[in-house]
Amino acid sequence: MQQITVDLGSRSYPIFIGEGLLSCRDLWRELIGTSQAMIVTNTTIEPLYLARLMQAMPQGNVKSFVIPDGESYKTLAVMHDIITQLLKQKFSRDCCLIALGGGVVGDITGFAAACYQRGVRIVQVPTTLLSQVDSSVGGKTAVNHELGKNMIGAFHQPVAVMADIEVLASLPDRELRAGLAEVIKYGIIRDSNFFAWLESNIAKLLSRDSSCLAYAIERSCINKAEVVAEDELEDGVRAILNLGHTFGHAIETGLNYKVWLHGEAVSMGMLMAADLSNRLGMLGKENVHRIRSLLEHAGLPVVLPDSLDVERLRELMSVDKKVRNGKLFLVLLKGVGHAVVTDEAPEDALKETLKSFLSTSANS
Repeated sequence: MQQITVDLGSRSYPIFIGEGLLSCRDLWRELIGTSQAMIVTNTTIEPLYLARLMQAMPQGNVKSFVIPDGESYKTLAVMHDIITQLLKQKFSRDCCLIALGGGVVGDITGFAAACYQRGVRIVQVPTTLLSQVDSSVGGKTAVNHELGKNMIGAFHQPVAVMADIEVLASLPDRELRAGLAEVIKYGIIRDSNFFAWLESNIAKLLSRDSSCLAYAIERSCINKAEVVAEDELEDGVRAILNLGHTFGHAIETGLNYKVWLHGEAVSMGMLMAADLSNRLGMLGKENVHRIRSLLEHAGLPVVLPDSLDVERLRELMSVDKKVRNGKLFLVLLKGVGHAVVTDEAPEDALKETLKSFLSTSANS
């Protein structure tokens, strides 16, 4: 088992990475103690892992609550259902929520934990590659609004993250590829050596080589932990973790959260950010090619659906948390391993990038 610390002073917490963590009774006893605990999971994960986790829990008041599976259920209404269960079960302020699932479960349960009685503890137990390397770490919690993704939320750090590599065995291939988008992101934004390693080992990751997966998860979590420790509330450098997300969130919203997975939209968004960086003279074509090639080898999309259009995407990008004082801040690239945040991307260049990918879609 590997342990990485997210260094936030008195609110620091561990990320545990290893096999069999769901069944590790001693670790759960240390984390939960005798507190009331509620495991929140979804209809897909429930039959796979809920019983195993329940058996590992300390004796006491441990309940579970199952929500529907899918991004379209990451809503205030479903969060209301979670809080209703906590109230019905008379959960007190010293309780602990346990988010057993992917990014949707982690985000919505984290937001419920942030709001219930003005904040209770949460342990993140991510079951997808994407959530293990990204959404479970850093304390961002949220639900979606029909006009924008993650527009209602709060920062609420977990007390621990439990990344059990064994659960990835049941992950569908498409979900694995979507998770690789966030893994690749860390190499693009700040870790060029890791990017080169990914270029050499992408086939092993796709074949689920356990040692390669463990290294990729560890390296990704180290990168994220370092950034979060430096800028917890995204006032500065943490914004680079959003590479591709402004484009990607617009794509997801434009498709009503029903066509692409989050990681697929981020993959497309990262390539669009690389293209825009090249148009602005910041990033050489050879590096755009390297990024596109790695994403393609990972089985990720590099062409937009033809149901989208430039004006709709641009409108959705304006309803984004990275808009400040009427200006859109974008994460762009000066090289592989070197991301920057800027509000100086000309509108015509941005629209040319959007047009170029939509025209590619039309011709594909």
